[in-house]
Amino acid sequence: MDGGERLVRQFLAHIDVERGLSKATVGAYGSDLHKYMTWLGEHGIRDLDDVTTRYVEDYVASLDDSGESARSKARRLASIHAFHRFALSEHAVHDDVAARVKAPKGASTLPDVLSVDEVMRLMDSIPVSQGHDGGQDASSGAADDPVMLRDRALLEFMYATGSRVSEACGANLDDIDLDGKVARLMGKGSKQRLVPVGGFACEALRRYLGFGRPVLQARAKGPAERRAIFLNKRGKRLSRQSVWEIIRDAGERAHITKPLHPHILRHSFATHLIQGGADVRTVQELLGHASVTTTQIYTHVSPENLIEAYLTAHPRAR
Repeated sequence: MDGGERLVRQFLAHIDVERGLSKATVGAYGSDLHKYMTWLGEHGIRDLDDVTTRYVEDYVASLDDSGESARSKARRLASIHAFHRFALSEHAVHDDVAARVKAPKGASTLPDVLSVDEVMRLMDSIPVSQGHDGGQDASSGAADDPVMLRDRALLEFMYATGSRVSEACGANLDDIDLDGKVARLMGKGSKQRLVPVGGFACEALRRYLGFGRPVLQARAKGPAERRAIFLNKRGKRLSRQSVWEIIRDAGERAHITKPLHPHILRHSFATHLIQGGADVRTVQELLGHASVTTTQIYTHVSPENLIEAYLTAHPRAR
């Protein structure tokens, strides 16, 4: 289906250039739509205008055989929805046949969240001294490792700001004001937002920037990344893949059995704010969500809180 593939390329260029979506998001759309177009070709569809609602439904149903989660299927369907809307706007089809196809049930599963105690254990699993001079820790006899200082500062920063992993890796030195306790994050679609940075994160950042980052930058064989906050062992900007390894290793040391990924700190940030009394609109702004609907998933109530509320409020609970 040459015409369809050409339209996919036009669509990807549209969301990249005109809508300004991130490269990672454009890549995800491209992967989803390539799989979709391949399936249509295998089922004899040679023209996009020949696609019916039934074909879209059958494609979504076929994802069950591949073992994809409801969340993954919902994401793929979102890509198809956006593509068919674009095709209609370009007059390449006569009807948006995908609009009537709904996401599979179970797609809005609750995000993985750490408890406050687990967050503390995660942070404390990274051994750094408690002094402020970057020297020897009398209790351990070991000097602060610049990598450990970086890892502690990184995780504290991500939990304090609710940043996406791409936002943390992309943060530059002039994006943070430790005296004002605020950071500027570059979100999806190159949208900037200001977020507060808590005291623990500011302290971890000061120690890393004072005693850890200069060591890492000095290790660079070529031109060092002079703008980036978080550097790898070779003095280059830290990658998203490295953040996965950092949080996974910290989780193992903290004996946390939940599946760990960088986004879990963002999920925990939002959930803990709402549980602490923050309103959804405020959390929406802090997370950089375009729609409050996306933020509302964090308003779920944990089973422990449900039981506590029941025992406290119900007159015949005890």
